[in-house]
Amino acid sequence: MNEPLETQLGRLLRQKGLQLATAESCTGGLLGHRLTNIPGSSEYYLGGVVAYANETKMALLGVAGETLRTCGAVSRETALEMARGAFRALDADLAISVSGIAGPGGGLPGKPVGTTWLGLAAIDGEWARLDHFSGDREQIKAAAADSALQLALDYLGGRLPRKAGQGGR
Repeated sequence: MNEPLETQLGRLLRQKGLQLATAESCTGGLLGHRLTNIPGSSEYYLGGVVAYANETKMALLGVAGETLRTCGAVSRETALEMARGAFRALDADLAISVSGIAGPGGGLPGKPVGTTWLGLAAIDGEWARLDHFSGDREQIKAAAADSALQLALDYLGGRLPRKAGQGGR
């Protein structure tokens, strides 16, 4: 049986002495829930912001109103600003974010139900990933949470390309 992603991530964070923060929209706290299901997760999980409404994204995570107006809540730019906001607000070593359309409604031309943007901010850079999931609302939320955990695992495992000049708090 495969070890759950959150267990793998927790072990790596603990081994590296790093602390994680989350910023969630469409997953509605599912990432935090999964991370805190692991005993001892307070060693590496600082907490998260569930910013479902755009106003909350702006007020708590520092997402720019202009970004939301021009790019939308489900965009590369918003996912990165959400991750950056959690990274700074919680003084984390890395932060992951997720913003998507879980459905069944809410899809747009070019952004159908299942469209999900993930962001990761760390001292040495920022990354974003676009995913498209299918299924019902719960399945899309679960897949988005899995993908966000996998993004953090990819970062910690050195499987993300390094981008010069994108690090810093």
